[in-house]
Amino acid sequence: MHIIIDGYNLIGISYKNMDKAREELIDHLIIYKKAKNHDMTVVFDAYKQGYNYEYSSFRGGIRIIYTRLGESADEVIKRLIREIHREWVVITSDRDIAKYTWSMSSIPVPSNIFWDILDRTLQNVPDIAKDKDEIDYIDDMQDIKPQKGSAYKLSKKHRALRRIMDKL
Repeated sequence: MHIIIDGYNLIGISYKNMDKAREELIDHLIIYKKAKNHDMTVVFDAYKQGYNYEYSSFRGGIRIIYTRLGESADEVIKRLIREIHREWVVITSDRDIAKYTWSMSSIPVPSNIFWDILDRTLQNVPDIAKDKDEIDYIDDMQDIKPQKGSAYKLSKKHRALRRIMDKL
């Protein structure tokens, strides 16, 4: 599975020391990668401060991208999805990126749901419980038109998300 993470979106804004929070997140993702062996890319904004070029590095098998000055992580994530054609799993709670991800045949997973999965993995819980309510976030992220056909069959988006959640 190929995962792109909107780094600061996953961290949130409640930290006083964002550098420390960023490093801790990367450390947690390295542990998660060792446990799950997913291809992972994390993108951090350098929108207001940074370099005039995009900086990319690898740490613990995770590709870490810092955007160039004036470019947002959203733009880089969209570019990666557009240029590298595969089914991406995009970790973000940004509605615009989620909508774009669906339109490019990839699957968005809200940051809070992935954070819970990451936390459970770090606690070394052998079997991550799959809660049916975790998929209901789609209703919050975009309007879903009533589907035609059987009322007992999940929509195509719900089925895709269920498949990905089983792998995360």
